[in-house]
Amino acid sequence: MTHADRPEDRAALRTAADAVLARLVGDPTGTARLREDQWRAIEALVVDHRRALVVQRTGWGKSAVYFVATSLLRERGSGPTVIVSPLLALMRNQVDAAARAGIRARTINSSNTEEWEDVQREVAAGEVDVLLVSPERLNNPDFRDQVLPRLAAATGLLVVDEAHCISDWGHDFRPDYRRLRTMLAELPAGVPVLATTATANARVTADVAEQLGTGAGTDALVLRGPLDRESLSLGVVTLPDAAHRLAWLADHLHKLPGSGIVYTLTVAAAEEVTAYLRQCGHTVASYTGRTENADRQQAEEDLLANRVKALVATSALGMGFDKPDLGFVVHLGSPSSPIAYYQQVGRAGRGVEHAEVLLLPGKEDEAIWQYFASVAFPPEGQVRRTLDVLASAGRPLSLPALEPMVELRRTRLETMLKVLDVDGAVRRVRGGWESTGRPWVYDAERYAWVARQRSAEQQAMREYASTTGCRMEFLRHRLDDEEAAPCGRCDNCAGPRFDPKVTDAALDAARGELGRPGVEVEPRRMWPTGLEAAGVDLKGRIPVEEQGFGGRALGRLSDIGWGNRLRPLLADAAPDGPVPDDVVQAVVQVLADWAKGPGGWASGAPDAPSRPVGVVTLASRRRPALVGSLGARISEIGRMPLLGSVGYAPGADDLRLSRTNSAQRVIGLHRALEVPPGLAERVASAGGPVLLVDDLSDTGWTLAVAARLLLLSGAEGVFPLVLAVQG
Repeated sequence: MTHADRPEDRAALRTAADAVLARLVGDPTGTARLREDQWRAIEALVVDHRRALVVQRTGWGKSAVYFVATSLLRERGSGPTVIVSPLLALMRNQVDAAARAGIRARTINSSNTEEWEDVQREVAAGEVDVLLVSPERLNNPDFRDQVLPRLAAATGLLVVDEAHCISDWGHDFRPDYRRLRTMLAELPAGVPVLATTATANARVTADVAEQLGTGAGTDALVLRGPLDRESLSLGVVTLPDAAHRLAWLADHLHKLPGSGIVYTLTVAAAEEVTAYLRQCGHTVASYTGRTENADRQQAEEDLLANRVKALVATSALGMGFDKPDLGFVVHLGSPSSPIAYYQQVGRAGRGVEHAEVLLLPGKEDEAIWQYFASVAFPPEGQVRRTLDVLASAGRPLSLPALEPMVELRRTRLETMLKVLDVDGAVRRVRGGWESTGRPWVYDAERYAWVARQRSAEQQAMREYASTTGCRMEFLRHRLDDEEAAPCGRCDNCAGPRFDPKVTDAALDAARGELGRPGVEVEPRRMWPTGLEAAGVDLKGRIPVEEQGFGGRALGRLSDIGWGNRLRPLLADAAPDGPVPDDVVQAVVQVLADWAKGPGGWASGAPDAPSRPVGVVTLASRRRPALVGSLGARISEIGRMPLLGSVGYAPGADDLRLSRTNSAQRVIGLHRALEVPPGLAERVASAGGPVLLVDDLSDTGWTLAVAARLLLLSGAEGVFPLVLAVQG
């Protein structure tokens, strides 16, 4: 029997572990005790130095496992714990929690770049017990080649938080996580590894276990527990439209327990909802990927201190928030996956007996799902094209340099390259990306399976909203919880707890907010990089004299107000036809508000531009009748001449204009668009700025290139006006 195997030593270790837990949870009496399943995980890590995969519901206490294990291992002379986590908000919470237990924790992530060198020095000096690292650091060349090997050699415990992100079978695949395989391979023998997640079905669990080296045939401990959350009361409130959903929220927000989170599917919706709820007197804050880091931290602190009733958030908040007394989670719009939904609602009710979880599905959900599905792994032809470009370059290419040569939006291109990096086909180095020359196989079957899985998940969310059975049981079944059973608490088990009726006042206010047309369209100010390599002599900042003014759109396609009206009108399969009267009336209102607003031609400001004196349309291949009639109606109502259309040059019909890649789109537009001689004469002699009319702006480059051409033709100014902007 080894020293570690003696029962008395394990008993003493258990006592020490409970003492660390008491400090961690702030229990001055010292009576806090680990649950048996938590102790099993800690024992496996500290005593047996095993690898463990823990799949347990939110609130089970996964962070307690790795903090207690860290304290015990550090006392025994082990190196620091490295925690890989994508959740910046949770990182901040965990640094504070670790301090309560006497554990010194530091972070390296995108929000504290100025601290990286100091943190690395502290780690090297042995002054840090826990280092929290964001996954994108793992694929940074300097970190990967210089810091990561030292960490792998010195770490005493590796923790992979949100481990479902490793699996592209899951709902939240992040290719940066796949770099963990390199770190795992370089860990010295006997270094324990803990992987944790609250949201993984059986297929994802098996995939994560395999990738972490904790699959069949190894000495691994897999702890998978039941996923029921006895504090959560699930419900669905079905309402006829976006205005009713907003009104319902305004009427009922104060009735929900404590403070909580209102999730939306898009940034635009989050901003709309926040503005409306504030107008109705509710104290709320917005939290999205567009929110500045300092404002995010302030919003988190305000919710933790109950200074706001709710954060109105996108998935940028995700699970990355630790507030045990969170009283409710409301979704205005349905996530596309039961696993994603369960993950987000799991934030509520961790430290209270009762929390409300409500889904208010919307008609626009399907269109938003379709958009996010469109950014999946690219087709083989696009991947091969990228590999060929890198192979023939003879030098590393940065994303801006590579973008003009491939047909992919930059974010999608970067994600693809990260996957190829993990697969060994490319490598990220100083200066960009390079080809390794290794053979690579496009796993079409796997990618197709993932796409089918996404479709099945979407169908499951439709069924969740309409089921007459237990909602918690439904979610647990989708996560392969073998112990799933009726909860007795949801609206189907215990009866609805909320009336779908709304007050007239709230509904009128919601309709007014959502029906208010008009969003600003910022002009493009910098050309994409790399255009010269394609023979287009445009670079750097766009000269002011070649820029259009800031423009206006009737709405965003992702809005829950005008977006719901515009999406069917501008859908790819929608029939072309004259612009509807209600849309014309709204455009007229946009023009009136624009004229009188800040910087408008009727604002009275000393530097205000002149009033538009003519209308120019953009020739449309997909919706010529819609754009043409819109220009004609504006010309008629505004008593301005319709000067003509910016058209396509001869032979341009064969050019395919990218809708995703900025450099490719500008190259195509530069070659395709032209101002006909007659139009050039008319805009030059018009005696003032012109209004440039189009249906949809998805990147802003069509407006930028067309405005430049008109200005070079003698126009005194260009005001862009579109029905909708993407995003």
